[in-house]
Amino acid sequence: MVKTNKSTPPGVLTAVCDFMKLESAGGILLLAAAGIAMLVANSPLAALYDSLLDTTVAMQVGALSINKPLLLWINDGLMAVFFLLIGLEIKREIMEGELSSLSQIILPGMGALGGMVVPAAIYVWLNWGDPIALDGWAIPIVTDIAFALALLSIFSSRVPTMLKVFLLTLAIFDDLAAIIIIALFYSGDLSLAALFIGALALVSAVVMNRIGVTRVSAYILVGVVLWIAVLKSGVHATLAGVLIAFCIPMHGEQGRSPLRELEHDLHGPVAFAILPMFAFANAGLSLSGMSFDDVTHPVTLGVISGLLIGKPVGILAFVGLAVGLRFVKLPKGINWLQLLGVAFACGIGFTMSLFIAGLAFEHGSGDYFIGDRLGILVGSILSSMVAYVLLHFNLPHSTTSD
Repeated sequence: MVKTNKSTPPGVLTAVCDFMKLESAGGILLLAAAGIAMLVANSPLAALYDSLLDTTVAMQVGALSINKPLLLWINDGLMAVFFLLIGLEIKREIMEGELSSLSQIILPGMGALGGMVVPAAIYVWLNWGDPIALDGWAIPIVTDIAFALALLSIFSSRVPTMLKVFLLTLAIFDDLAAIIIIALFYSGDLSLAALFIGALALVSAVVMNRIGVTRVSAYILVGVVLWIAVLKSGVHATLAGVLIAFCIPMHGEQGRSPLRELEHDLHGPVAFAILPMFAFANAGLSLSGMSFDDVTHPVTLGVISGLLIGKPVGILAFVGLAVGLRFVKLPKGINWLQLLGVAFACGIGFTMSLFIAGLAFEHGSGDYFIGDRLGILVGSILSSMVAYVLLHFNLPHSTTSD
C-alpha cells in the first residue's frame, strides 16, 4: 500500500504558494478579457471585433511564407509559448516535484484519469450518431488551472496546502493528456518534408542538451525552427513548445537552472498577456439570434454536462476507487466534501476547452462553434458557482497546518 501522508518539502510549499499568487492574478485578467470579449461581440463593435481577428498577418523569408489571420497567430503562435511554459512545468515536476514520486502522483493521477474518462463518455453519449459533433469529445476533459486557482485563492489560508497540491498536480496531468490528445487526434494532413525538418531540429536540441549547452537563447532559436516546421507539417504548432521545453536543461553552471529561469521569465507574459489575449480572441460569443435550440443542442449539453457533472463525478469516483482499494490514503487534513469542491473547480474548462474546441470544429459549421463556446461558458460558470458554495461551507475557518 502506498501512503501519501508524508510531509511535503518546504521548497514545494513555497513554490505552490508563489504559483498560487501569480496564477490567481492571471485568472482575474482572464475573466476580465473574456467579459470584454462578450460585451464587444454583442455591441455595435462586433463587426470591428470580427474584422480584427480576421486581419491577415503575413511573414515571408524567401520562399518560406506564413500567412494567417490574426486569430490563428494567437492560437498557433502565442499559445505555443503557453505550451512551452506547460512543458517546462511538467519537466520540473517530473524531475524534482510532485510527479517525481509514485506515492505523490497516484491520488491526483487517478482523479485526473476519472476527470477525463467520464466527461468524454458523457459527451460521446449525448452526441452519438453525429460524426462532426463527436470530434469535440475532448472539449470537457480539461481544467483551466488559472481560473481554478483564482477560485481557491478567494479562501486564502483556509485552503489546506495539500488540497492546493492535489489541484496543481491533477491539472498537470490534465495538461499532459491534452498535449497527447492534440498530437494524436487534432492534427491535419501531414507533410513528410516538414516533419523531417522538425525532427532534425528536435534532434539538434536533444544533442545540445546532452553535450551541455545551457544558453536558453540557443534552444529558443532551434525552437523557432521547430515551430515553423511543425506548423507546416500538419501537426498542431503548439506542440513545438512542449517538445523544446523537454530539451532545456534542468541544471546548469554554478548551480543555475536554465529551466527554472525560463519558467520564471515566462510566467508573467503568459499569465498577464498571452492568456488574456487568447481569451479576448476566443470568448466573443454573439448572443444575437440565439435560440432555445442552441442551448439544447447536443454539443452544448455535452460540454455543459461533461464539465459540470462528468468532471466532479469522474474525479471523486476514481479517487474513491483508489482509496477504497487501499492503493493510497486521503491526505491528512482533507475531507471528501473539500475534495468534491476542488473537483467541481476542475470543471472550469475555459482556456484549454476553448483551444480544443477551435481545433475540433475549425472545419465545421457555425452551429458547432456556437454550441461549444456556449457550453464552455455555461459549464465553467456553473462549476465555479457550485465549487465556491462547497468550499465556503467545508473549508476550515482558520489556517490549518498540514
